[in-house]
Amino acid sequence: MKEQKSFVDNSKGSLFLVPTPIGNLNDMTYRAVQTLQDVDLVAAEDTRNSRNLLKHFDISTELISFHEHNTAQRIPELVEKMNQGTDIAQISDAGTPSISDPGKELVKAAIEAGISVVPLPGATASTTALIASGIEPQPFYFYGFLPRKGKERTEALTNLANRDETTIVYESPYRVQKTISDLKEYFGGCRKIALARELTKLHEAFLRGTLDQVIDYYAENEPKGEYVLVIAGKPEQEVEVMTDNELVKAVDRLIEAGNKPNKAIKEVATQNDLKKQTVYNLYHNIEGDK
Repeated sequence: MKEQKSFVDNSKGSLFLVPTPIGNLNDMTYRAVQTLQDVDLVAAEDTRNSRNLLKHFDISTELISFHEHNTAQRIPELVEKMNQGTDIAQISDAGTPSISDPGKELVKAAIEAGISVVPLPGATASTTALIASGIEPQPFYFYGFLPRKGKERTEALTNLANRDETTIVYESPYRVQKTISDLKEYFGGCRKIALARELTKLHEAFLRGTLDQVIDYYAENEPKGEYVLVIAGKPEQEVEVMTDNELVKAVDRLIEAGNKPNKAIKEVATQNDLKKQTVYNLYHNIEGDK
């Protein structure tokens, strides 16, 4: 094990992780602008969007594309450049690199190559929504985008519903109503939630209430903009083992989502701090110790 110092003089370049505004350009920090001006190359998620950003701040640094579809090609190329002394800044279209955006693969490769990785603080939608949600801000659990469908989505929702911490989820306007409906099924209609949209932009807005209230609201109002969902943790009075009937239904949901019965039984047992055999006996209507 070796401590890696961010600011040292050596023959290698560095990788700078530079957050960009999530909407309001005034949220760009002085340090971020200076860093983008000083580096030799900017690796951007979408060079078209980033070119406009750099132009706004009078930054003429060369751009190169780095996104989820060309990581295999770009990583060796970028690491080689840094090994030869090139300083590279990585940016995403909005917010902080690696947080529900490309970035983590290049960070890992740079660390493995002994290249300094220097993170800059800056805009991120998750904590921006959290601090204005009115929901307990800590501890919190950041999840990001939920799986679209299948057993991965079912397992994610089942796990999140039983967390004590506040949970943060990202969603698009096209899927937010479906996600709210799914959240009600797993979390219950009384669970508190805050939806933040168009953060830092002119039409920034917050919708705060219960899942039932949000469903009623969107029955008459059309979702607009990108969303951050801040969901309250499971209340203390709810942190208890499910009823026998609820346990059986929980197993059925996981099986319907594509899980094998034994895996579903084990998952439900773990979530409710029960022995697997207890849930197995209950599900198969076998008399035994609980």
